[in-house]
Amino acid sequence: MGQKLLGSLKNGIVFVLSAPAGTGKTTLVRMLTEEFPSVVESISYTTRKMRPNEIEGRDYHFIGRSEFEKRVRQGDFLEHAEVFGELYGTSKSAVEFQQQAGKHVVLVIDTQGAMQLMGRMDGVFIFLSPPDIQELKRRLSKRKSESPDKIEERLSWAKKEMETSDRYDYQIINDDLETAYAILRAVLIAEEHRTRQRKKLI
Repeated sequence: MGQKLLGSLKNGIVFVLSAPAGTGKTTLVRMLTEEFPSVVESISYTTRKMRPNEIEGRDYHFIGRSEFEKRVRQGDFLEHAEVFGELYGTSKSAVEFQQQAGKHVVLVIDTQGAMQLMGRMDGVFIFLSPPDIQELKRRLSKRKSESPDKIEERLSWAKKEMETSDRYDYQIINDDLETAYAILRAVLIAEEHRTRQRKKLI
């Protein structure tokens, strides 16, 4: 069913998804890629250490800071940003390769990176929000993966991120996972069938 709705374009579309930690972006993107074989997630490069449940090349490409900075100088990244003291970046060549193969590429990136791309490329920008800050705090606390101080740091950053949401093409509030997913998949289907000419990456 999913493949009939998506996958008819010669060149895929870039979808940029930003969201505070704990909003459910990882789950929603996984649901999307499982339903639609023509949708892939871009795997970011990062300098942060690998967590116990993570796998190299599936969750991130884990590299050292010197290697990351070398790639920045060489212009390898479509966008890059520093978040909580660690560097994150998106490979330009990897995204272009997937697009040329007809795949829609989802970039799950920080608002800093998204702002770099707005106006430079014809992507579809989506912001995923929690119902409110208190619910986000509850979700982060439930994960039990970070200290109270770290959670407060994330909440403070989340407030700043949410202030940028009106600069995105779409805002989805994840109050209910199934509803949020229905909206997200509707956006992808509609964007593939839009007739406006799209520009290539710069």
